[in-house]
Parts: sequence; structure tokens; C-alpha cells
Amino acid sequence: MRTRDSADDREGFLTMPRSRGAISGVLLILLGVWGAIIPFVGPLFGFSFTPDTAWEWTAARGWLEVLPGAAAILGGLILIGSGSRASALLGAWLAAAAGAWFVIGRTLADPWGIGDVGVPTGTGSGMRALEELAFFSLLGVVIVFLAAAAQGRVSVRGRRPVGAAPAGGPHTHVPMGGVGAEHPDEVQQRPGAHEYGPAQGQQGPGR
Repeated sequence: MRTRDSADDREGFLTMPRSRGAISGVLLILLGVWGAIIPFVGPLFGFSFTPDTAWEWTAARGWLEVLPGAAAILGGLILIGSGSRASALLGAWLAAAAGAWFVIGRTLADPWGIGDVGVPTGTGSGMRALEELAFFSLLGVVIVFLAAAAQGRVSVRGRRPVGAAPAGGPHTHVPMGGVGAEHPDEVQQRPGAHEYGPAQGQQGPGR
């Protein structure tokens, strides 16, 4: 019986409802799509980094924007479709790594020789700051936050309701006296249970 309970506990720890990571997964997919596509469509409405050319592929855009965006999308898809805690955690960690790369990627781009995404093209300091946040810094922080929230949700194991029988069916309760032992109330209520004298070893009054 204990072995069955242990197996049920392990199965309950490894599995989870598919809806557990769905919301975080959808948001991560949307942010990943934004991060991967904005460098190519941003120049169409004056919201971009140099080179200010729409649909122009560069190594820097590929490594620093498309790659982490695709990783965030993949992590979100894993979270949405996974019924296993292990795979869901893998998707969350993948998305967290993507968000971190959005934040620190440009710092490592020059030492690693993977190109330069250029500078914001906004005309004012406010617009340039917004482009910086929307393309990299804030985008990466929000992705990391959602990935961390997803990790917390998929790691929590639902508690069994009080009084609910464990998986595998209810267990039969065996009295301490063995199978067929009678409850004391039943013994007292049985006809003739008090028709006999004191139990052996006991003496009545006056003896």
C-alpha cells in the first residue's frame, strides 16, 4: 500500500494541468514575436535602431534580436503544451535565458564579434530611451519576470483535499483486533452479553 502511495506521489509531482503555464506561455510568445520582428518592421514607422532599413538582415539582428525572440517563443510553446513539470520548467528556463540575452547581449556582442545593432534613431531623448527599452532592456526584464512566474506556478504541487482518498482507491481499514473484530459497543449491545458473571480472575463483592 505504501509503495502504491509512493508511486502516486511521484506521478503527481511529475505531472500537472496543462493550463498551469498557459497564460505565461502566451505572453512569452507575444513578447518573443515582438522582439524578433520589431527590428525589421520598426523602420517602417520610424521606430528602430541603425541601420534604419526595414527587412534588412544583419548578423547583429540575428544574434541579438531574432535568436532570443525565437527562444522566448519556443519556451512559451513548451509551457502551453506541456503536461509535465520537467518539460514546463525547461521551457521557462529557456524563456528566462532569452530575456537575459536581450539585456546583456549587446554588452557581449563586441567581445564575441557577433556584430553591432547600432544606436536608436529617435529624434528626441525620450524617443531614444523608449526604443532602448522596447527593443532590449525592458523587453528582456519582462520576459525574465514572466519566465520566473511560470517557474513558480509549475513548481507548486496541488494539495490533496482533506478527506480525499489517495489515488488508487480508498484503503480498507482493518481493526486492531484483526479482521472480524467487533466494536465494544457491538459487544455490549449483543443479546446475552451481560448474562454472565464477572470475568475470570475477578471476585464478586463479599468473597
